[in-house]
Formats: sequence, C-alpha cells, structure tokens
Amino acid sequence: MEKVTQLASERPVVIFSRSTCAMCHAIKSLLREFGVNPAVYEVDEIPRGREIEQALSRLVSPTLPAVFIGGELVGGANEVMTCHLNRSLIPMLRRAGALWV
Repeated sequence: MEKVTQLASERPVVIFSRSTCAMCHAIKSLLREFGVNPAVYEVDEIPRGREIEQALSRLVSPTLPAVFIGGELVGGANEVMTCHLNRSLIPMLRRAGALWV
C-alpha cells in the first residue's frame, strides 16, 4: 500500500491501469482530451505490478483503472465518469494543478 500512496502523490493525476483494459483506455483518453498529462502505471508491465493491483483491490472495485487526482483516490471508471457528468471533474483537475485553463 505504501508504494501506491507514494506513486499516487508524485503527479497531479495518476492512473493505475492495465494495457489491455478497454475502460482504462477510455479514462486515459478522456483525461488526455482535457489536456491532462497523467502518470500512467500499467500494472501488467511494471515490476511488482501484481502487488500494486492487489493493494488497489482493497480500495477500488473493480480494481482498474484506479484514478488519483491530487493524491486522493477518485475511484475507477464509474466514479471518474460520474464526476465528468456532474461537472466536478474539471474543477477537481484544476485544483490539483493538472489543468491551467
């Protein structure tokens, strides 16, 4: 869990993802369309990725994607899309310093 917390706090937006996950791809694309440059950790491609995914499974259901904004867990694809639809995602990204406009 320490590793997840450390990685999640290194950048304004951090996404833990799986390279073959369609919902992960959709969330990464959504954020990039806004101009966000997230740190992306593909758990199927990094050392200790399985351990990270297991730690995330205690926080997020389903596990991936797991999106952190400003070091705080937003959640998975459903939570990010809910924030987008209720217009709270952009202000959240601005507060975290991920967007300037």
